[in-house]
Amino acid sequence: MKITEILHPNLIKMTLNASSKEEVIKELADLLEENGFLLNKDEYINEVFHREALGSTGVGMGVAIPHGKSTAVKEASVAFGKSIPGVNFGSADHSLAHLIFLIAVPENSDQQHLKILATLSRMLIHQEFRERLFRAKTVEEVLRAIESRK
Repeated sequence: MKITEILHPNLIKMTLNASSKEEVIKELADLLEENGFLLNKDEYINEVFHREALGSTGVGMGVAIPHGKSTAVKEASVAFGKSIPGVNFGSADHSLAHLIFLIAVPENSDQQHLKILATLSRMLIHQEFRERLFRAKTVEEVLRAIESRK
């Protein structure tokens, strides 16, 4: 699966306004709702918060990948946001998350969220890729960085 198939340009926020994990999730969920990927934003957000309660989605290295599998999701999608100051997602390495990917998948999508997580993880393990995303100034630069990691 190519991430650019589900991470559309209008689902990228170059500068997040949020300063907490909960606010970041809501801000990125707003993008999903505004672009027609959610049937019910509040229900989806509740699923993401429920997942967060099970264990942190702060994967370390300045990255967080919160996700939710819900009947409130119309179509699999990923929203991306960048936080310059960083947001505490409770990662094991105690790093603040600067690069946040919010995954939304329909309830009946089998293991699609795991495939998306695996694809993102394979890209994000590379420091130069994370740095390229962090330095990106435009949506196009973000998409080019992701395309380059096929």
